[in-house]
Amino acid sequence: MENAVKIRTENLCFSYNGRTILRNASIDFAEREISAIVGPSGSGKSTLLMTLNRLWETIPRCTLRGRVEMKVDGRYYDIYEKSYPVTRLRRQVGMVFQIPNPLPMSIYKNVAFPLQLKGGLAKETVSARVEECLRKARLWDEVHYRLHSTALDLSGGQQQRLCIARALILRPEVLLLDEPTSALDHATARAIEELLLELKQSCTILLVSHYLDQVTRIADTIIELHNGTLVRRGGRT
Repeated sequence: MENAVKIRTENLCFSYNGRTILRNASIDFAEREISAIVGPSGSGKSTLLMTLNRLWETIPRCTLRGRVEMKVDGRYYDIYEKSYPVTRLRRQVGMVFQIPNPLPMSIYKNVAFPLQLKGGLAKETVSARVEECLRKARLWDEVHYRLHSTALDLSGGQQQRLCIARALILRPEVLLLDEPTSALDHATARAIEELLLELKQSCTILLVSHYLDQVTRIADTIIELHNGTLVRRGGRT
């Protein structure tokens, strides 16, 4: 039986500085699945991710048309409606970028920061959640003895796993990943793939990847873009 649709775009068009990047993209993303977004460089893969959490709104000279709906508590909401706060969306949709972006603070604070912004949790609860997410990101064993050291001293691969841990801390319903393993060695990349397979039991995952072997190993559905247009949606072959 197919999983229900978690996110759907309808005639989504996006342009930057007058250049069209997405063209009438209508795509369904099933919940509790890994959907891999593939295609040549410049085909709109990363842009598509940014439209799903409204991150593009921080970039000038961008325009968007169309709809993006997300299923929350059994109902579909247009995430661009004024009645749907972007703060709520960001709690529900986590994102990990291709280039690690640790904050200039300690390892612990990097992961805890979203929870501290949200507030309302005891210190012990926050600490337990930080450990939980660092373990999931396969980083705890490497940093547990230096949690209060700066995250900027971590290696590139460690920083990327730190960003994955931070994205998980709010227990998002949707996780967007833009080439998340490109900075990792083979063993760590495979460990992150195993993590994504675990996470899809409770989380919808959208993964941009250039690695076809990776897509074949873990994706349930493959979304192929070319020049901002959907050219294929299907399962692994």
